[in-house]
Amino acid sequence: MKLITTTADLADACARLASHPFVTVDTEFLRETTYYPKLCLIQLASPDEAVLVDPLAPELDLAPFFGLMVDEAVVKVFHAARQDLEIVWMLGRVLPSPLFDTQVAAMVCGYGDSVGYEQLANDLAKARIDKSSRFTDWSRRPLNEAQLVYAEADVTHLRDIYLALKADLEQTGREGWVAEEMAVLNSPATYEVKPENAWQRLKGRIRKPKELAVLIELAAWREREAQHRDVPRQRVLKDDALMDIVQRAPRSVEALAELRSVPNGFERSRSGGEVLAAIERGLALDPKTLPRLERERGRGGNGAVLDLLKVLLKAVAEAERVAPKIIASSDDLEAIASDDEADVPALQGWRREVFGDKALALKSGSLGLRVLRGRVVVG
Repeated sequence: MKLITTTADLADACARLASHPFVTVDTEFLRETTYYPKLCLIQLASPDEAVLVDPLAPELDLAPFFGLMVDEAVVKVFHAARQDLEIVWMLGRVLPSPLFDTQVAAMVCGYGDSVGYEQLANDLAKARIDKSSRFTDWSRRPLNEAQLVYAEADVTHLRDIYLALKADLEQTGREGWVAEEMAVLNSPATYEVKPENAWQRLKGRIRKPKELAVLIELAAWREREAQHRDVPRQRVLKDDALMDIVQRAPRSVEALAELRSVPNGFERSRSGGEVLAAIERGLALDPKTLPRLERERGRGGNGAVLDLLKVLLKAVAEAERVAPKIIASSDDLEAIASDDEADVPALQGWRREVFGDKALALKSGSLGLRVLRGRVVVG
């Protein structure tokens, strides 16, 4: 097995691949020590060949690969595509189109939430995946034969998985369900990390407006710092330390030093000074301009309604042979419990037809739930 290391060879391979209706794609990357992923290997396969591309080769230009990714005549098939697409967008400023994510398709086809590649390979391709190279360092060269075989299998079995799921979707008429999810994955906004939104990762851990104000500024500072230094955000400041600072809101070097979660000496470093400045900016924010804090579960008498909606969702998902996660999220259910006109995906498109209208009917009392032979029945 040979790695493609020149632009000419890559262009030839992409031209061959582009002559087929679909190509399967996977990437290997490292991210443990950086903020941005480091692309180490690209795997591609058509119905009659597989190729491995070395993006670390000094004489390789990935332009032919990016050209293939935007070729509208070729469906690009990934499994759990989000991180792969983030890399493609970051390096080439393009997103694969048309796109098919087998993990999303499997959820629509009844394989449960976030089904793994190994299970699909076993169930649909009748193949077993050798796990020995799973945690390999893909940045080291040369790659050995076992690594190359493992990498190639990630796209060769994906061909059979794709064809099986595609046939299932065509039979059930649910291709549009998957297409709707692909539109989200194909939006550049999905991969643009804005520091001012970084607080949302931790929003569930706060309840007071003052804490929210400090969190907004402090999380944004950490995100910018991680991006600038190209290190994981946890290396800038761990979540526990960040939340400790948010809750205590120290306003002096001495007060910051008193927090046990903060590393020794941090308070007198450049970062310590910037943290104190971020706290001051947060405390200066007008509370009226802050995002609304999420209401606690069950507040306002909606707890029982939310529980009923969860039961309804599970019953509908079982009846439709679809993963509950792809129909409605927990946030969707909470919003519907509080507001019949909530602006959530579960009350739009095919989700409303399958679940949303039933949820509203359940709330209004025109639809009920009962147990029949050990199963919840809607009606």
